[in-house]
Amino acid sequence: MPRSTNWTRNETLAAFHIYLQLPFGQLHRNQPRIVQLSQWMGRTASAVAMKLVNLASLDPQIVASGRRGMGNASKLDKHIWDEFLAANDPVISEAAASFGHYAAQNGLPPYVDVIDEMPDIEEGKTSLALVQVRVNQARFRRAILASYNATCCMSGLRVPKLLVASHIVPWSMDAQNRLNPSNGLCLSALHDRAYDIGLMTVLPDLTIRVSKDLKDASADAFTHATLAVCDGQTIKQPERFRPAPDFLTAHAKRFGYL
Repeated sequence: MPRSTNWTRNETLAAFHIYLQLPFGQLHRNQPRIVQLSQWMGRTASAVAMKLVNLASLDPQIVASGRRGMGNASKLDKHIWDEFLAANDPVISEAAASFGHYAAQNGLPPYVDVIDEMPDIEEGKTSLALVQVRVNQARFRRAILASYNATCCMSGLRVPKLLVASHIVPWSMDAQNRLNPSNGLCLSALHDRAYDIGLMTVLPDLTIRVSKDLKDASADAFTHATLAVCDGQTIKQPERFRPAPDFLTAHAKRFGYL
């Protein structure tokens, strides 16, 4: 029987976990992940979809774009958003744990949402630490691809298998923002590699800068057509979680662009 009681913190966080992984246009009752979560919770798919839309109504970037949710966000919804905006990673981790709780209650691995991205993980044979790292990376990827509608923000490439959720400040350099979707760019595998080693950067105003090596007249035609041509262009902005200026500044300074 579908529930009619107020949403708990665990339920709201589990919904927020799904919100991070879905593009804005998929926040509807027929979306398979929404249907699955509703069944786990004993709520209707419409109720879960409405909760996600209410969460969207508090998303600063969604609001800034002129789109609106249902306008029925609760005090708890607002509190969770305030926590998230103050410190992303702890809320993302708690939301993932809440989602995992419902999955486990229904006899599924707590990371069932990303299990298809980890085919080489063998339960009982792979260390828990490695599993958790891989799960976090897969969830970060889902959040970044959802924010950018699975499109490389530099080239426009739309083939998911060739896209990378690229950290602006590397995983190894900032343990507090490893899961933060504002610390990510959706890039093709080629642009990700060039960005990772500093042959390209994105300035705080979202303008792309390309190194002299890539712009050199002796570079081959492919390099010009795929990488050097990006110089001075503006990245495609995500629907949600615009890259944070502080992170972009750190990358640009690290490689001598600022």
